[in-house]
Amino acid sequence: MAKQAQQQPRVVAAASDGACSGNPGPGGWGALLRFEDGTERELGGAAERTTNNRMELEATLRLYEALADLPRHPDLAIRTDSKYVIDGLTRWLPNWKRKGWVTAARKPVLNRDLWEALDAARLADVPLRYVKGHSGDPDNDRVDAIAVAFSQGRSPRLANGPSAPAAPEPSVQPQADPAPPALVALLGRLELADRLARGGYSLTTAELAQLVEQPMRQLEQRSGPWRWRDWEVHPQDGSGWRLERCASGSDGRA
Repeated sequence: MAKQAQQQPRVVAAASDGACSGNPGPGGWGALLRFEDGTERELGGAAERTTNNRMELEATLRLYEALADLPRHPDLAIRTDSKYVIDGLTRWLPNWKRKGWVTAARKPVLNRDLWEALDAARLADVPLRYVKGHSGDPDNDRVDAIAVAFSQGRSPRLANGPSAPAAPEPSVQPQADPAPPALVALLGRLELADRLARGGYSLTTAELAQLVEQPMRQLEQRSGPWRWRDWEVHPQDGSGWRLERCASGSDGRA
C-alpha cells in the first residue's frame, strides 16, 4: 500500500449496487466506503444504454479499484444484493476461464470485458457478502438510491464527492418542507436497531459502528454493557454485540 494510504483510517464497510431503467436501457451504479473514524465516501456513475447486470459488475469493479490502495479492516466485506456478481466470481469464473470463456451451454460469456476486469481487480482479503435488496439494510438502500438516481439521469449528492443541486420540481400548491436528510437517515437507523433487538441478532463491531455512527476504535475499548439511545448494547464474549430495548424509565448512559 502507498505510504499516504497507511496514514488513513481503515475501511470498515463497503457496499455496491447497480440499476437500469429498462433492461437494456439507461443505467447507473453506486458504491460506498465507510471508515473507522466515522467518515464515508460515495461513488457513482451512469451509462447511456446498458443492462442491470453490467451495472452491478461496474459497481463492484469500481469499489475494488477504490479499495486497492486503502487500509482495510480484516473483517471487511463488500455487501451486495447481486447473486449474479457473487456466483460469477465464486463459482462460474474458474470454469469460464478454463473453457475459453464459454458457458456450460457452449455460448460466449456475456459481459466478458467486465468479468475479466473484475477478476484482475478483486482483492483476496475482501470477500463479497450477500444482503437481500430492499430489506432495510441502510448501506444497501443508499447505494441502490445512488444507482437509481444515475439511471434516471439525476445527479445525487455524494459524500466526499461532486454534487449537483436537484432541479426544482413544478408544484401547483405549496408543500411542506421535506424532512432533513439527516433526520430521515436517523429514523432508518432507529427502525433497524429495533428490528435487530426484537430478532436477537448479533452484530460485528464493524456493523455496530455503522449503526451507531461511532469509530470502531471507540467501540473496541468498551468491555461491558452500555446504552445507545433507547437500547442497551451487550458484548457477547468477544464475538460481537447484541441490542436490547431499554426498559421504560432507564437512566443508562451511552
